[in-house]
Amino acid sequence: MRDPRYDILFEPVRIGPVTAPNRFYQVPHCTGMGHRYPESEAALRGVKAEGGWGVVSTQETEIHATSDVSPSNQARLWDEQGVSALRLTVDAIHAHGSLAAVELVHNGLHAANRYSRVPPLAPSAVVVDSDDPMQARGMDRADIADFRRWHRDAALLAREIGFDIVYVYAGHDLTLLQHFLLKRYNYRTDEYGGSFENRLRLFREVLADTKEAVGDKCGIAIRLAVDELLGEDGLTHDGEGRDIVAALADEPDLWDVNLSDWANDSQTSRFSEEGFQEPYIGFVKSLTSKPVVGVGRYTSPDAMVRAIEKGVLDLIGAARPSISDPFLPNKIRDGRIDDIRECIGCNICVAGDRTRVPIRCTQNPTMGEEWRRGWHPEAIPPLDDKGPYLVVGGGPAGLEAARALARRGAEVVLAEAGTEWGGRVSRESRLPGLAAWARVRDWRLGQLRQSPNVRMYLESRLTADDILEHGSPHVVLATGATWRADGAGREHRTPLPFLAGRPVLTPDDLMTRGAGAIASPGAVVIFDDDRFYMGSVLAELAAGAGHETVFVTPAPVVAPWSENTLEQERIQKRLIGLGVGIVPLHGLAGLSEDRLRVECVYSGRTQEVDCGTLVAVTSRLPNGGLWEDLAARRDEREGAGIRSVTRIGDCLAPGLIAAACYSGHEFARSACA
Repeated sequence: MRDPRYDILFEPVRIGPVTAPNRFYQVPHCTGMGHRYPESEAALRGVKAEGGWGVVSTQETEIHATSDVSPSNQARLWDEQGVSALRLTVDAIHAHGSLAAVELVHNGLHAANRYSRVPPLAPSAVVVDSDDPMQARGMDRADIADFRRWHRDAALLAREIGFDIVYVYAGHDLTLLQHFLLKRYNYRTDEYGGSFENRLRLFREVLADTKEAVGDKCGIAIRLAVDELLGEDGLTHDGEGRDIVAALADEPDLWDVNLSDWANDSQTSRFSEEGFQEPYIGFVKSLTSKPVVGVGRYTSPDAMVRAIEKGVLDLIGAARPSISDPFLPNKIRDGRIDDIRECIGCNICVAGDRTRVPIRCTQNPTMGEEWRRGWHPEAIPPLDDKGPYLVVGGGPAGLEAARALARRGAEVVLAEAGTEWGGRVSRESRLPGLAAWARVRDWRLGQLRQSPNVRMYLESRLTADDILEHGSPHVVLATGATWRADGAGREHRTPLPFLAGRPVLTPDDLMTRGAGAIASPGAVVIFDDDRFYMGSVLAELAAGAGHETVFVTPAPVVAPWSENTLEQERIQKRLIGLGVGIVPLHGLAGLSEDRLRVECVYSGRTQEVDCGTLVAVTSRLPNGGLWEDLAARRDEREGAGIRSVTRIGDCLAPGLIAAACYSGHEFARSACA
C-alpha cells in the first residue's frame, strides 16, 4: 500500500491541452538506438510507460539534414525511416496510457553533418564545437526563414504521428536556438544579434510558430538551460537565464529547465548529490504560472515530495533514474520503496551514447535489451530445472546471477570467501566519491534476503574438493579478478622486469587497507594505464591523506575514458586542486629505491621523479584457479553429478561493474533455456 505522504506524486498535471496522469516525467534522453534501431527504441520507451512514467520523451529529434550528428544515433524527423521509427515509439508509449513527448532539435554548430555533408549552420560564421576541421556557415535571413519552416513542419509531423508534447529546445550548448541566445556564438549586427531582445527574437518566433501550428492539440514545452556554470561568459540563473524565463514566462505550456552543458546537467554521484540542480532552477516557478519540470538524479520519493512542496518543481524529471529503474513510479505507487533499483550516478548510460552504441546501465542489465533479447526489468520466466545452483563469489556478477536465478525459481546457494558481500563494489565504494556505488550491492542483497529459495554464506572459501563434495548440478564461478603489480597493461604489454620483487602497490592494496597501505616515506606515484576512474580516485585518496602525490600516465590527460562519462574535466581539475603533480604521455622505464624513471611515449626521452611508493593501476588477471582445478577434474565432476560449470563476470574477463552485472544476469536468463 502506498504511503499517503507520496499521494502528491500521483496527482495529474495539466500541460496545455493535454494532462499528464502523474508527476513522473521521463525527460528527453539519448539511447543510442534512435532511427537506426526503431524496434529497440520503441520497446525501451514502452517499458518506461509501463513502469508508470506519466510522460515519456524521445531523445533529440533532428528536424533537418543540416542538423546531422552522425555517427551519434539520435531520432530524426527529416526522412521517412526516422518518421516510421517514431510512430513505433509513440504507439508503445500510448499503449500504457502515458503522454509521448518529442524533443525537436537543430544542432547548429554542434552538428558537423558528417553524413549529410551539408555545411553546418550557426548564428555567425564560427568553428564547429567538435574536433572536425570545419566551420559553420553564418545564417542569413533566408536561412532563418528556412529554419523556422523546418521546425514548424517537424512540429506538424510530430502531431500527425501522435505526439502529445512538442519541445522547443535551447539547452546543453547543443542547439541552434541556444546558440542564437549566446554572445559567444552570436556576433550578428541585425535584429537577431546584439541586445538581449534581439538574441531572444528567434527563440520567441519559433515558440510562437510551434504554438500556432500544433498548440491546439499538443502541449508546448520549452527546454532551457538556465545556467551554464560559466559565470559572466554564459547564461546564469541570476542573469540572462532568468531574463529568458521572465520574458517568456507564460508563453509555453511547460518549462523543462536544467544546466548546460551535458557534463553539468548529468553530473555523476562522484561530484554531486541528489537534487543538485535545485539552487539553479529554483527561481523558475516564481516567474511563471505554468508547470515546471527539472532533474537532479532523484531516486528518493521523500526528496521528490520535498521538491514539489517547496515550490521548486511540479513534475519530477528523470533520465538516469528512469534507466536504472523504469518501474520506479509504480514501486512508489504500490508501496514497494525498498524494491527501487536506485541509480548510482556512474554515467555508464551516457557512455553508450558517447561510444555510439545502444544504452546500457550498471544497475539495470536489461536496459537496452528490451526488444533485442526480450528482457523485461521486472519479469523473468521460470526455470524448468530448479537446480540447485552453487554460485561461488558474492561480488556484482555473483549477486546478480543469484538474484535472477532466484527470481526464476531456482534453489541457490551463494558462497563468498570474504567477510562481506559485494566484492569489488564494496571495496570501490569506500574510495573517495564512490559511496553511491554500494547501491549495486545493497539492492541485490535486499532482493536476495527476501528470497526463501536462497542460502547465503560468508567466509566460505571453496576448493574444487568442496564443490565436488557439494555436488550441485550447476556451478557458477564469480571469483573476480586481481590487479597486477608487474606493470603489464596497454602501454607495457608484458611484465616489466625492473618491477619484479619490488614492493609495488596495486588498487587492491589501497582498497583493502586504505592510505595505511602507504608505508614508505616520499612521494606516492600513481601509474595509471587503466585510463578510467581508478587511478584518479587513488590519487585523491593518497593526496587526501597528506602524501605528496604524482600521477603518471601514457595518456595525454588524466582518465581519458571518463570523457565518455562526462567526468574528465572535473577529475583533472580536482587532482590539480589537490596539488597532485600530473605527468602525461609517459610510461615506465626504471625504478630505484626512491626514484622512478619515466619515458616519453613519443620521443623515448626519460626523466626521473621522486618515488617512495609506486601504485600500479594497469590491468587485472582473472582469479581462475578454481576454474582450472575443476576443468582438470572433468571426470570427477560428472561422477559428482555436476552438469555444468560456468565462469561469469571478472573471472571470465575483467571489465566494468556494469559488465559484471550484465554477465551475471545473462547467465541467469540463459540457464537451461
